[in-house]
Amino acid sequence: MRQLILGGARSGKSRLAQERATAMNKPVVYIATADAGDTEMVQRIALHKRNRPAEWEVREVPFQLPATLADLSGSDKTVLVDCLTLWLTNLLMKDVAVMQQGMSDLVAAVTAFKGDLILVSNEVGWGIVPMGELSRQFQDNTGRLHQDLAQIVERVTLSVAGIPLDVKTDEVG
Repeated sequence: MRQLILGGARSGKSRLAQERATAMNKPVVYIATADAGDTEMVQRIALHKRNRPAEWEVREVPFQLPATLADLSGSDKTVLVDCLTLWLTNLLMKDVAVMQQGMSDLVAAVTAFKGDLILVSNEVGWGIVPMGELSRQFQDNTGRLHQDLAQIVERVTLSVAGIPLDVKTDEVG
């Protein structure tokens, strides 16, 4: 099953994703997309490392997410990606066109993915419209990516205050 877990900052989405990955009773590949660009991000990454099981395989993938998913498709492992918004930020910092191509490639990779896939992303569209052009491009493109992914995954969950709310459940199997 492919699933998308959305939520705001500190909404419990990563914890929920880890619980679901563990419940699948298969080896887990954790794909970390963060790029430690400052001290605060280094601290966030360290917290995530402490909170996930030591036996999980971890791949740090700040850019080549679609290719990594293609490599793991059909592997009989649960693949957990945390998180898409950090990955999009990495691409946007290169160029808007790079981000948009990456989004297209990701949708294709998720569409073709065989197996259990959990995607975690920040819901960024409920706040005010950002004043800066780059921030607006990020918010708009993130919303488009979420819509595209929601159409192809079997389950979409919104995490609010640590409580999962299923928005879409097309159970398979």
